[in-house]
Amino acid sequence: MKPDESAPLGVQQAAALWTEQDGTPEEFNQLVADYYCQTDSERLALYESLSRILENVYQSADMLTVELLRPTQLTNAAEPEATDWIMSGYSPLAHFSDDMFANKLAFITIINFPHYSLEQKNTLGKQWTRQQWAYARMGDVFTTRVPAEVNTRMAQALADAENYIADYNIYMGNLRTEDGRQLWPQDKILLSHWNLRDELKALYQSDNLESRGKNREMQEMIYQVMTRIVNQTIPQAAVNGSDYIWQPYAQTSDAAEPYTRYQKILNIAHAYRAEDAYCPTAPTGIQRNFEEGVEIPAAELDSLFRALISSQQVGQVAALIRERLGRDLRPYDIWYDGFKARAALNEDELSQQTRRLYPDANAFAADMPRLLQQMGFYSEDARNIAHHIAVEPARGSGHAWPCLGRKEDARLRTRIPASGMDYKGYNIAVHEFGHCVEQVLDMYYIDHYMLSGVPNTAYTEASAFLWQHRDLQLLPGAKMGNGINNPNEVFDQFWSMYEIMGVSLVDMRMWQWIYAHPKATPEELCNATQQIAKEVWNEYYEPVLGEHDCILLAVYSHMVNAPMYLPNYPLGHIVQFQLEEHLAKCKTQTEFAQEYARIYRLGRLTPKEWMIEAVGEAPSIEPILRAVDTICAATQNP
Repeated sequence: MKPDESAPLGVQQAAALWTEQDGTPEEFNQLVADYYCQTDSERLALYESLSRILENVYQSADMLTVELLRPTQLTNAAEPEATDWIMSGYSPLAHFSDDMFANKLAFITIINFPHYSLEQKNTLGKQWTRQQWAYARMGDVFTTRVPAEVNTRMAQALADAENYIADYNIYMGNLRTEDGRQLWPQDKILLSHWNLRDELKALYQSDNLESRGKNREMQEMIYQVMTRIVNQTIPQAAVNGSDYIWQPYAQTSDAAEPYTRYQKILNIAHAYRAEDAYCPTAPTGIQRNFEEGVEIPAAELDSLFRALISSQQVGQVAALIRERLGRDLRPYDIWYDGFKARAALNEDELSQQTRRLYPDANAFAADMPRLLQQMGFYSEDARNIAHHIAVEPARGSGHAWPCLGRKEDARLRTRIPASGMDYKGYNIAVHEFGHCVEQVLDMYYIDHYMLSGVPNTAYTEASAFLWQHRDLQLLPGAKMGNGINNPNEVFDQFWSMYEIMGVSLVDMRMWQWIYAHPKATPEELCNATQQIAKEVWNEYYEPVLGEHDCILLAVYSHMVNAPMYLPNYPLGHIVQFQLEEHLAKCKTQTEFAQEYARIYRLGRLTPKEWMIEAVGEAPSIEPILRAVDTICAATQNP
């Protein structure tokens, strides 16, 4: 229906979504007359009613989803049957939007709580109260009319991709060198890409020349395996193949994986395109992800990332890594891990300690109050926060599943072998714990349900990074320290940003290519993704790490099962560094915990407004560039 431009904004927006199937123009006008709030008290009462309804609907649907996915996501459930895999793609909320427009509740919401653009939120939001912010977020709930069957298609495509990635294991004991040697024990199984990357990082630790030589040989082989995953020359039998012996460097006549990786991506792309026609304000999945999801335009992130990876500071830090390694850099040195405090420690000894502490998920859950107290929380707060976090053994690498209502737990999923939680698993578990603590704070401790959460996933990643950065300090008997307070920590943060920003650029540009080529085949997408990875590498990484046309930046599994999620990681690192600088001003650990909690109770403002209220400035790479410069200048002029 054509909107009346003289009507209130919400009425105009509701009219634009009204169709003949909803009723006549006269019926629309009657709906407005019956439900448009005339006073502030009427509007507040409507908001509170809608907020209660949405919390119950979202929470109940999420709890059902958790139960349906239990067999396919957790190891403490029965082995999944065929019916479980089918239901893993079911979305209880697929019909919710349809139902709310049909019963007119969506229109009543829009009429009274208009949707504001990102620019309007960033401009007007400077003067908004918390209640006004909550009203604005209510206006974000019903902005499109995507049919249920389209929502279901997207849910199924995402579930299929997740199931594919969760079972993408490489049996390292089956790998052989060109001369037939076995480098890993027979029981070593690594999930791609996470465990492959973390194994590569761990191999920077070495006590002597002999072990350094073997470790480097193992790193080179992991690099070769990663390359085969990206270009799909990996033998199909090697993917989760417990009996298949193979040489990653050798050509084989065995059947390669048939572009499955890229077919999963295209399935999601097709689901996005099915949504596009129903989203007039953001008619591509790219726009919806960045402008409405992340709430930072893709072009702005692209510019931010390129500014750091092309900075002079990259060469300075790379020179230091080259000096420490005593050799020219290789592409996989993008994951150099020698700056971390644990780099000087023996990971096997760390794993012995973590296995004793955490033989299973229940042991980690029981220790969560201590972890929170170690971070500075009062004992009662620590118990209350931990009470709302459930720890569960994951089939995949691990993740945090947020609570969507105040009758539900945040869920920490972590992968724990029968021998107990090794150090890598502990490091990931602490990362996921950081997610869950944030999720509890901005759900159970928030003033308005519609403000629960954070501006985007980068901001919960920042919380996870804050905790993960302190994993060694959280072990029993360790001493806590605030902030990124020594040169190695600054360099480690910077190098992590350098790595993940390139990965993110490849992901973003792959999606731009997908939208420009709607009829692409999986093979064509495979070739295009490699070409994009080569172009980003050759411009920003080859001058530092060598090797022309390297495709390593395209190995992340997120590119398959989490479309356009990767840019949240570098943005999360940027936010973390600014938070670390701010939190370093705290004089005690208790003050640190209180300030951390204050910040993460800000809730779902826009990214820019959240950062200004948290630390006094918008997201920026300038703080870490200054920090690297300061350290390098001090080193050159002691």
